[in-house]
Amino acid sequence: MSVQSHLDNLSSQLNLKQDEKDKIKKSIETLSDRLNRYFDGQLIGHFKFGSYTRGTILPRKADEYSDVDYMVIFKNPKEYKPQTLLNYLKNFVNYYYRSSEIHQSHPTIVLELNHIKFELVPAKQDYWGNIYIPSSASSYEEWIATNPNAFNEKLTNANIRYQSKIKPLVRLMKYWNRLNGSYLTSYALENWIVENYYWNCNSLKDFTYSTFEKLTYNYNDPQGYKQKVDRAKKIIEQTKEYERNGRPYSAESEIKKLFPNF
Repeated sequence: MSVQSHLDNLSSQLNLKQDEKDKIKKSIETLSDRLNRYFDGQLIGHFKFGSYTRGTILPRKADEYSDVDYMVIFKNPKEYKPQTLLNYLKNFVNYYYRSSEIHQSHPTIVLELNHIKFELVPAKQDYWGNIYIPSSASSYEEWIATNPNAFNEKLTNANIRYQSKIKPLVRLMKYWNRLNGSYLTSYALENWIVENYYWNCNSLKDFTYSTFEKLTYNYNDPQGYKQKVDRAKKIIEQTKEYERNGRPYSAESEIKKLFPNF
C-alpha cells in the first residue's frame, strides 16, 4: 500500500455504510412521527441539520459521540424562556424513550440510542422567519439567531470546486480531531477547512498534507492541543521525507501514526 491508498481506504471507511444509514433514517422517521403526535399543533416545524445532512458525520465505530442534530421549532406564543422549551423536549423524550438514554446538555436535550445519538435543539421563529435557539449557558443573551443549514451549501460548493475531495478530507480531519480529544468543534473544523485555499492539490493526500501544514493554534490554546498539532506537523513532514527518498512503506507507517485503522 501507500499513503494515498491508506487515506483513500480510510476515508471510505469513515463514510456511513448503508446499514447504518438505514438505521439512522428509521430512527429519524420515528422521532419525526412522535414529535408530530406529541406536540400536535404546538410546532412550526422540525428537521435534521448539521454534519449528518452534509454527509460528514462519522460512523459510531470511529466516533462514539457521533450525533444527529435535530431542531424543533415551537410556536411559543407566550414567549417562554429557553429552559421551558427544553423541559418540553425533555418531557417528550421521557414519554417515548427510556430515561437512561436522556440527559440535558445546554442548550440541547441529548437522546442516546444504541446506534446513534440525537441532539434535540428547541427553537423559536419570529414574524420574518428568523430562527432563534438558546444561547450557551455562559452567554448574557437567552436566544441567538441561527441559519441551521446555511453552511451546507458552502461546503457542497467547496466540495465541487475541489473535485469532491473536501468531504473525505473533512471526515479524515474529524477522525484525527476525535483521536486527539475533540478540542475543535465539528462545525469550527469543517468551516476552517472550507475557508482554506488548496493550490496544486489533486489527490486526497495532497489535501491532507496541505491542511496540516496550514493548521495553527492560538497562544491561549491548551498546551496539550499545541503539542498534538506540533506532533501532527512533524509526522506529515517525516512522511513526505520518506516519500521523497523512495520509501513508500515507511511513509505509510508514518502516516498511520496520525490516521490509524479503526
